[in-house]
Parts: sequence; structure tokens; C-alpha cells
Amino acid sequence: MTRLRHLSASLQQSLTDSCLLKVIAGLNNFDASSVHRVALAADSGGADLLDIACDPALISVARKSCNLPICVSAVDPYLFPAAISAGADMIEIGNFDSFYPEGRIFDAEEVLSLSRATRNLLPETVLSVTVPHVLPLDQQAQLALDLAATDVDLIQTEGGTSSRPLTSGAQGLIEKATPALAAAYEISKAISLSGFSIPILCSSGLSDVTAPMAIAAGASGVGIGSAVNRLEDEVAMVAVVKRVREALVNKSRIPIK
Repeated sequence: MTRLRHLSASLQQSLTDSCLLKVIAGLNNFDASSVHRVALAADSGGADLLDIACDPALISVARKSCNLPICVSAVDPYLFPAAISAGADMIEIGNFDSFYPEGRIFDAEEVLSLSRATRNLLPETVLSVTVPHVLPLDQQAQLALDLAATDVDLIQTEGGTSSRPLTSGAQGLIEKATPALAAAYEISKAISLSGFSIPILCSSGLSDVTAPMAIAAGASGVGIGSAVNRLEDEVAMVAVVKRVREALVNKSRIPIK
């Protein structure tokens, strides 16, 4: 947990207050103009953290576009050192959603191996690791415990790509977020019972409707990606970020136990 102290004071406070908002440009999104738009929207909308692909050139684009801390994501540990040298604040293995349509599946052992290799390369860097949602929930919880024992600093959920909402409106948004919410609940419960103290970020398929539910399920923050990065209109992108930010700020008003 001491590595989290390397993060900005405001980011640490958001984790403590369980209201961290991360905006994700996409692990496989190397389009500089897209990353620029996402960075602007994240900053203007009140996000705490920007997550981009692990590329030093994109870090430069993001730095010129916003004043937010930058997390870089990849599934190759050997890409991270150059990104840290280029000014990234933290690193993340995953999330893996963009690989599933290609048939690329990450099992628990591979995720652990990637985590160990990354920690060996960068022992002092804040490391977040995504738990693959293709695993059954009990195996997701066990992997989270194994990751905590491997000295990971944050654990992230995913799951939006596996959900198939059957309805529209608020009910459809809840249906879409169900896999990520369930993972956040099971992982946070397992972490708490084990005695570990490690923040959980709930990501994938979330919205302003479901972000407060993620916090109620035990997460310290949420990540939103496609809800923002698939939009072309910059005003609409900022609006999405603002709605989620307001939902997190007002989460205590949501009557969820």
C-alpha cells in the first residue's frame, strides 16, 4: 500500500472516499486524435485518472491534453518501463475485453505470471491488475487473493462485453453492468475476509446509473471506457463523464444496502 503514496494527493483521497473515476481510452486504442478527445473529456468532466494504451507517444499526447494522472495499460510487462520513463504515473495489466473477440483468453495462471514479471521489472511502480471475467466468480475471487499476495496495488474487474441486456433504459444499464458488479462484490468480500487491504476498481459496462452500485458492492472507484471513447461528439463525451462524476459524488443518496 505504500506505493499508492506515490500517486497525487487528490487521487489518494478519491480512493479513500470511494469515489475514484477513471476514464479509459482503450488498451488497443493507438489513435492519437481519439486519445486526445478522451483526455479532454476526462479532464473537463471531472475524472480522477486517465487510462491509455502503453505507448510513450500517447503519453505525450495525453499530457498536452489534460492535467490528470495517467495509467498505461498493456498485457506485455516489457512495454511498461519505457512508459514510466515517458511520464506515466501507474501501470495496469488489462483489461482484457478487447482481446476476447479475437479468441484470446487470459487464464488465472497467465495473469499471475504477467503480474509477477511486471512487479519484478518495476518494484516501486503502482500496479493495477484486471481479473478476467471469463473465470467463474469463485475463481475470480481466488485470483484476486493471489494477486494481492503478489504485491499488486489495485485490482480491477471487467465484464461488460459478456452481458446481453434484454431491456432498455435503467433496467438495461443494470443488466449490462451485472457481471462487473457481481465480480466487484465477490472480490471485495474475499479481500476483506482475507485481511488484505487493497482497493477494487469496478470497470466495464458501467454508467451513471450503476456507478453508485459498484461502490455499494465494495469498489473504491469505477472505470468507464466505451461509454466515452466510442462517441465522436466531444460535448457528449464530457456529458457522460460529468454524469458519472455526479453519481459518485451523490452516491450516499442512493438507497442501496
